[in-house]
This record gives sequence, structure tokens and C-alpha cells, in this order.
Amino acid sequence: MIYYSHQRPNITFDRYKGNPVLEPDRWPYPANATFNPGAIRHGDETLLLVRVEDMRGFSHLTFARSKDGKTNWQIDESPTLMPDPEFNEERWGIEDPRIVWLEDLQKYAVTYVSFSKDGPVVSLALSEDLHHFERRGAMLPPEDKDASLFPRKIDGKYTLIHRPIIRGEAHIWVSCSPDLEHWGNHQILLPVRPGWWDTTRVGLGPPPIETEEGWLIIYHGVRNTVSGSLYRVGLALLDLENPRRLRKRCDQWVFGPHEPYERVGDVPGVTFPTGLVHDPETDELIMYYGAADSFVCLATAKLKDLVDHLLSCNDSQEEGFCR
Repeated sequence: MIYYSHQRPNITFDRYKGNPVLEPDRWPYPANATFNPGAIRHGDETLLLVRVEDMRGFSHLTFARSKDGKTNWQIDESPTLMPDPEFNEERWGIEDPRIVWLEDLQKYAVTYVSFSKDGPVVSLALSEDLHHFERRGAMLPPEDKDASLFPRKIDGKYTLIHRPIIRGEAHIWVSCSPDLEHWGNHQILLPVRPGWWDTTRVGLGPPPIETEEGWLIIYHGVRNTVSGSLYRVGLALLDLENPRRLRKRCDQWVFGPHEPYERVGDVPGVTFPTGLVHDPETDELIMYYGAADSFVCLATAKLKDLVDHLLSCNDSQEEGFCR
């Protein structure tokens, strides 16, 4: 009798042994779930802007802080950003932030998802100090999610990666703007791949990471199964000077639900990365992700290893979408 062994993909991330690092039972006020954080290194701390779902099912954002980005998290006693009734698109909550430092403005940019009766939409807030925030409102029409700005202008324009739903299709798009208000040059960047692990929808994970080889993109891909949706993590590489050009896309996922805290929760089978910090001295990259839509977890890798893995892995690019 021949037995076939189950071969896991070439995993490039190591799960932190202390996962989950943040969970609702540790929150200083009642919370149903704490997950999908934006991340940034600010001063001598790592800040996670955590999505907190309350007992009504609405979400807001609260900072948690750690010196090493792994242990001794200090959670703010009150929310950082609550839905603002002056912005109609926020009436049913705000969630899933991404944070970048915009070099030209010398401000932090927080892109997040707002919910109204018209559906989810990507919103923008700017801050100089991560204490005071200037809301700029909705960036593009609904339905749209999973958005981040690039940390610097490219060819004199701001560039945004986002995931609109158009004709029922859920691809990753890229758009450009001269002023963060007027957006154009819309183009599909990473399409779903029928039949693959990312066949149902795809969406950006953390903000794009600039490397010598190009912009590293960590994204989530979804496949619907008879027992629910599976959220796994893939890698892609964009051209450094023209991020509208897809250079490389791995055919296999590199991270996915495996541990109990990723398989048991409000939404089982979810690993949903939204934040990262990178230490240029050690080359360690910490990826923060939501597990089962319930907890904040982290996994680590060397940035060089991710890029090397991507450059060496089998490539899949859909004809017509790689320009």
C-alpha cells in the first residue's frame, strides 16, 4: 500500500509562540473581538491600531503599544478613532486600518474601511503625531476595501492599492491621484485566479514594502469551500519605478490557517494580515494579522528571505493584467 504524505507549502513565516498577542478578554472595556490591526513604528514603540468590534457588531479603532512589538502590550483605555456622525459613511463602524508615513506631507496616512447603508468604502485620515487626526472622508465610491497608500509619491503622484467590487468581481486595483482627492488611472493589478487558492477574491494585506527588487506585496486570497471561506496569504512583486507593472506573483500561498486560534473564532479559517514593521538592522519583518476575526497574532520572517522566495517560486500572471 502506498501512502501519500501531505506536503505543506514552503512556509517563509514563523508564528510567534506567544500568539494571540491581543485578545478581547484583555481589553480595558467590553469587546467582542480585537483583530486586523494597522501597524507602525513610532518613536521607540510599535503601535497597533486595532479593530475592536463591540457587542452591537460595530467596530472602532484603538491603539495598543509595545517596545519590542511582541510582548508587554499596553492598550489605551479609550478608543483612538470612533465612527464620526458627521461622516455619513461611518455610521455603522470603521475597521481594518493600514498606516504609512507620507514623506512629502510629513504626516501619517491611515486608510480604513467605513460602513454605511451604501456599503463599505475606503476612508482617509491624516495625522502628524498619531494623537490628533484630520478626517478626509471617503476616497472612492463603494463598494471598496483593503486599501493602502504607497509611502512616497511615484512619478509625482500618490498611488493607492485597493479592492473594489465591480461586476461582482473582487480583484486588487491600483489608482493614482495628484492631491489625495481626485483619483484616476484605475487598473486591475492582481486578479483572482479561477480554480486556484485565491479564486474567490483577493485583497491587499499590509502596505507595500519597498525593496531593491521592487515593491513587495503581501495579500490575502480567498477560496470558498463547503465548510466556509479560507483566507490564506500570498506574495507578489511590483516594479519599483512603475508599480502598475506586476513583475512576479507566486503560485502557492505562503501562510494560512493552521493553529487552533486561526481555526476557531467568529469566522473560522482566517489569517488576514494588515500591518507590519521591519527592522533594517536585523532584517526582521513582523507581520500582524487577524486570526479567525477574533484575535491579533503575529508571524516573523526575514525580508530578504521573502523576496528571495518570491523571485525563485513558480510564477503565475494572468495575460492582460501585467503591464
